[in-house]
Amino acid sequence: MGLSDLIQKITPIWNDTEHLERQLKDYVEVSAKLLWQRQAIFLAATCLGAAYFRPDLAMFGYSLVILTEIIDLMMNRRVRAWDDHSAAKARFFLTWVIFNTLLSAGAISLFVIMTALQEEPGGHFTPLFFLFAAALFAAMNNHQLIPVLVLRMVIYGSTFVFIAVMDMWPSAPPLTSLIWLNFFTTVFVLYFIVDCSFIYLRLYRKGQKQLDDLRLEHERTVEAYAIKTKFLATVSHELRTPLTSIKASIDLVNDGALGSLPEKMASVMQIAGKNSKRLADLINDLLDVQKIEAGKMSYRAREISVPFLVKDSIEANQSVADQLGIRIKASFPEDDLIIEGDEGRLMQVMANLLSNALKFSKEHGKIDVTVERVHTKVRISVRDYGIGISASERDLVFGKFTQIDSSDQRRVGGTGLGMHITKQIVEQHGGRIDFTSTVGGGSTFFVEFEEQAGSRWGPEAERSAPKPMSLPNGPSRFRASPDVHEAIPHPLRA
Repeated sequence: MGLSDLIQKITPIWNDTEHLERQLKDYVEVSAKLLWQRQAIFLAATCLGAAYFRPDLAMFGYSLVILTEIIDLMMNRRVRAWDDHSAAKARFFLTWVIFNTLLSAGAISLFVIMTALQEEPGGHFTPLFFLFAAALFAAMNNHQLIPVLVLRMVIYGSTFVFIAVMDMWPSAPPLTSLIWLNFFTTVFVLYFIVDCSFIYLRLYRKGQKQLDDLRLEHERTVEAYAIKTKFLATVSHELRTPLTSIKASIDLVNDGALGSLPEKMASVMQIAGKNSKRLADLINDLLDVQKIEAGKMSYRAREISVPFLVKDSIEANQSVADQLGIRIKASFPEDDLIIEGDEGRLMQVMANLLSNALKFSKEHGKIDVTVERVHTKVRISVRDYGIGISASERDLVFGKFTQIDSSDQRRVGGTGLGMHITKQIVEQHGGRIDFTSTVGGGSTFFVEFEEQAGSRWGPEAERSAPKPMSLPNGPSRFRASPDVHEAIPHPLRA
């Protein structure tokens, strides 16, 4: 690909404000990062020129280069602060960069030419090496803006040719002279630098194209995700209204409010009631996920007694435990533990933890629920003695629509959203959820929350180990319920 073809291909990008803005910002970013590296190169060349040639000319050339660096810093600051995406400003900044490039490349070339004029004819190794370093530096770091790169290459190439021809013009040496060898070597070096420029330019353009493709794919993904979210929310709302009526009617029939049912019909209605509840739970979980992802999940913070929260949660989920023949044993500390949170949402957390434990417990097994203080945290643990979770399945536990037991023979149904929702609610409360598990030995899920200052029951300094006991009598933000002991009367009795 020739230079004219490359420029013709990329010209439309210059007229695209978005691409031009990105190229300008990339250019000034690289320029700022290489500031001290450039200064070290300029200073080293100046010191060599001052030591072996005329110090005044070396300092004059260095002063011109420093002036262009100051202008470059001023321009960089303005480009970095530019945020209005104006096409006029984009063209203005590009013009400014081109003008300063003309000054900078001209100053460097003038310094090189002055050094070459002070040398004896033949070779000019030092100035040509200075120029080679400057041209290679530009090829590697000025590929963001084609006009800047082309302008520098033209100026440096002209300077290369000028120095090579400078010795040939007065003497007109024969073709076998070393002066012609120096000229051909210069041409070869020029070709190498131009080729390096194209390589870095193609790499930069390839990176930009990949970035554009990723950005476009991201926009499509976000758009598709928004459509999916809206669809799920709409469908869930539309399904919940008729389902509520259907479920209420089935519940009335099953409760005998409309009279007794024949035995065959009763079993069918029980199945219908169970499945309508599962469908209602699925819809509610879908709506909760949409609220969480949209940041619209609302919480009403208040002080909550953790033992009473746990006890009420056990009572609310006891019917499922009875159906599976599973015993739930609860252990509490001697003093009350207070946290701050949304009672309804934390009840939902406990329901999901208990449901998860019931799902994977063995028939006629047991579940241990423990409330304890761990340093400044209040920990609620739910332990089952079921199948356990392998290390390879750990990442599935808190995922969306994922279940460890995905077989068709699950005793307790689920949406695959419960633990994901639980994790989101716990983290929104500033808490932490995690678990330990042994394959074949069961799992222990626990949540931790910051304890509120002060304790309702017992001295604050007391840090007793959790042990089975009934909840203390006294004021509570929860309604009073029957006591929960290690050996709890039916239906929580061993």
